Amino acid sequence: MNKWITSALIAGALFSGQVFTQAMAQDDNKDAIRLGIDVPYEPFVVRNADGDLEGFEIDLGNELCARANLECSWVEQSWDGIIPGLLARKYDAILSSMAITPERERQVMFSLPYYNTPSVWIAARDRDIDIDDKDSLKGLSVGVQRGTIRDVYVTQEYGDVLDIHRYGSSQDVVNDLKSGRLDLTFEDFPIAVDAIDFRQDDSPYKQLGDSIKTPTSIFGKGAAMAFRQRDKALAAKFDQAICAVYADGTFDKLMDQYFDYDLSVRPGEQDCAK
Repeated sequence: MNKWITSALIAGALFSGQVFTQAMAQDDNKDAIRLGIDVPYEPFVVRNADGDLEGFEIDLGNELCARANLECSWVEQSWDGIIPGLLARKYDAILSSMAITPERERQVMFSLPYYNTPSVWIAARDRDIDIDDKDSLKGLSVGVQRGTIRDVYVTQEYGDVLDIHRYGSSQDVVNDLKSGRLDLTFEDFPIAVDAIDFRQDDSPYKQLGDSIKTPTSIFGKGAAMAFRQRDKALAAKFDQAICAVYADGTFDKLMDQYFDYDLSVRPGEQDCAK
């Protein structure tokens, strides 16, 4: 009788241990996901002195992956090839400040937007430029990052008067503005704040006219993750993760670490009830 009880206890312990081990293995067996991102784009993503990626979108992306129970890695990709790279399966999603636009929606599927910022015209403070007077802009050189919504806007609205210079990165645009090779730039607000800091009274640069978020046909509804059209289940996981980081205040904490202005796009109840 004692031998039977002892054997049963040992068998039960072995079974429990096996179940525990399997549960742990299932928990550790997360799907591996690769996220495409353009570098650098301060303060959203930069490469630090050790060569590691860091910044707002890196922190946010890692948090979203944890919420979605996914094991994520980052793949660096230049902006003008970022959608082709996704479609060619170089990575599984894009998390790189990509604005939702009708043109892009024909190529990829978007998550809920996770932030939205305006774009601004910037020029040297001592330049007398009236951005609303198109005739006065003839022959002036403007810098934009190639393939961005700012490139599209400037081309459509000012292509007949401005000399448009397109660059592979926003940093190259800023460098040429500061060196005097450009008369002005049309830049994403966070980049302009971080790289040019035009808001300071003693800054050698200034904003021209109002900040711009319209038309939505160009600027879209905000920045979102992008997926291949077939990957609906993956997109749904990240949608729920975006809802979660907004619901418990995690997004606000991350935002406050990097920005002194609000770029949140809070999802509606109907978006998070799916």
